[in-house]
Formats: sequence, structure tokens, C-alpha cells
Amino acid sequence: MRLPKNPLSLARRASGRSPRRRASGFTLIELMVVLVIIGVLAALIVPNVLERADDARVTAARTDVNNLMQALKLYKLDNQRYPSAEQGLQALVTKPTAGAIPPSWKPYLDKLPNDPWLHPYQYASPGLKGEIDVYSFGADGVIGGEGKNADIGSWQ
Repeated sequence: MRLPKNPLSLARRASGRSPRRRASGFTLIELMVVLVIIGVLAALIVPNVLERADDARVTAARTDVNNLMQALKLYKLDNQRYPSAEQGLQALVTKPTAGAIPPSWKPYLDKLPNDPWLHPYQYASPGLKGEIDVYSFGADGVIGGEGKNADIGSWQ
């Protein structure tokens, strides 16, 4: 018979007691280290994700402005003029009843979109930067601004 290297293990076996085993799991220190790492990663990643959301809104606004401009060009092809400032963009959805009534009106859009910041798109006829202007005031909803607050228009 082989003797164990540790004489106490023979006594434990004889007494029927098993050696104490260390409880499995994580210590508080290990959990704190993981939480700190997650916090650092979140601090680095979240600002980049938020900037992407702003970029996506600006891109969506530019796309909407281009779509509105295309609908206005079709309106002009059918009616020989753009809607007046009084008729506005609503003339693309419902037949105008004020001003010069268009002779060949038809619906050009199902509904008018709002910009990504939930403000209505602006329309100017005659425009300041072109024959007509379609634009959004950006995130802040007021004229001018920089970055995400900058105006987004058909002249860009």
C-alpha cells in the first residue's frame, strides 16, 4: 500500500470527513474590476454612438429635402409653376384652394414628412438661395446654427 504524502489526508479519509473545499464563485474584488472595465468601455463607446445618431438624422433630413424637391419639380412639370409660399408644401398632398389653382394637380406625396427632429420642413417660394428653397432648421429648430443644429436645405 502506498502512503499519502500528507499524513493528515489519511486521517481525514479514516474519519470520513472530506477536506474543506473553497467555495466557487467571484470575489468582490473580481466583480469590481469587471464593473470598472465595463464602465471605461461604455465611456469610450457611448459618445461615438450618439454622434452616429446625429449623423443619421442629418442624412435622413437631406434625403427628405431631396425627395420634397423631386415632388416639387413634378408639380412644376404638371402645373407650369411651383406652389406659392401661401400654398406651401401642403400643395403636394392636397389640391390648393387659395392662390393660383393648379390646372393639372394630382397628389405628389401621400403625406408630408417631418424632419428627424419632428419639426415641419420649411418652404420658400421664391427662395433665398434658389428658385425655391426647402429646408430644415436642424436639431435646435431655429434659423442658423452649427454642427447638428445647422440648417439643412435644398441648396446644399
